[in-house]
Amino acid sequence: MRLFACDHCGQPVHFDNRQCMRCGHQLGFVPELLAIYALETGDGQDWRVVAEPDRTVRFCANAELDTCNWLVGAGDPEPFCIACRHNRLVPNTDTQQGIDRWRRIGQAERHLFYSLLRWNLPHPDRKQDPQGGLVFDFLEDEVQAGYVVPARTGHEEGLIAIRAAEADDVTREQARASMNEPYRTLLGHFRHETGHFIWNKLIRDRNQFDAFRAVFGDERMDYGVALQQHYDNGPPPSWRDNFISAYASAHPWEDFAECFAHYLHIVDTLETARSFGLAVDPYGYHEMAAEVDFDPYRAESAAQLVSAWIPLSVAINAIQRSMGQPDAYPFILSPPVVTKLEYIRQVIGAA
Repeated sequence: MRLFACDHCGQPVHFDNRQCMRCGHQLGFVPELLAIYALETGDGQDWRVVAEPDRTVRFCANAELDTCNWLVGAGDPEPFCIACRHNRLVPNTDTQQGIDRWRRIGQAERHLFYSLLRWNLPHPDRKQDPQGGLVFDFLEDEVQAGYVVPARTGHEEGLIAIRAAEADDVTREQARASMNEPYRTLLGHFRHETGHFIWNKLIRDRNQFDAFRAVFGDERMDYGVALQQHYDNGPPPSWRDNFISAYASAHPWEDFAECFAHYLHIVDTLETARSFGLAVDPYGYHEMAAEVDFDPYRAESAAQLVSAWIPLSVAINAIQRSMGQPDAYPFILSPPVVTKLEYIRQVIGAA
């Protein structure tokens, strides 16, 4: 995620900022322009973009709960922004806990949509594609016979279900520990499950099976049986040689979704590093030097991304350890994994 600036006074601002701390202008994100703009009051609920006075906008309806800072064109009949209009079931906003969850979920969702919009990836909603459009349900846990039954996160034909309680740090950490995962975040859920949707749209629906199978294997193997074998027996002992995560080894669909999520992790973090001018050049270890002197969203190859990412992630992990925190990126990018990331890059480029 790049660093933005208030276009009225030049103050650096971040993706989720709603007001400039220097000049006091209200801020909003214009999805069509992929940037944050200073606003001034217009007519009624409409606002004018200071830099483009002829552009009138209004905030997404979710701004009422301070859960979204994205804008909608004043003439758009949709009450929600291009990200929020994909939501069907949302957390219970009658409680403070529900509102807090909704804010964290919305923040992660907008990070996902920033990447989808940067690459112009398909994201039809259920009005545009009633059978396979992208739609989100944020599900509450149920209580049955006095026991909490956790909602399940998953994907089915464009419908992505995410357990709302994953927005709570304690709940998410408990789930991560119980599943022996090295990493678990809300944004990771969004990116992984959307990877399944992207597979449907860019591989299945475009009949690109041969190229996919050459890299990831044959997805026609029984998915339910493969998952059950994974949960019963765990990953193969040498899974790190060929997969980005243990879960990726369960089935080619999961391998693609995991690689898609990691591709977004890497690209978006490298854009952040570039925006802040970060470079790595440890004294005496010049082979670990790296600088993000290219636009990661327009990378020429996965190898170009990885050559910058590995030194940067090693440095970030070292800083995390110095703070007594776990590694921010506890994964190994083996040559087969880099090949899969290159396939993802090419699929995204072809879209």
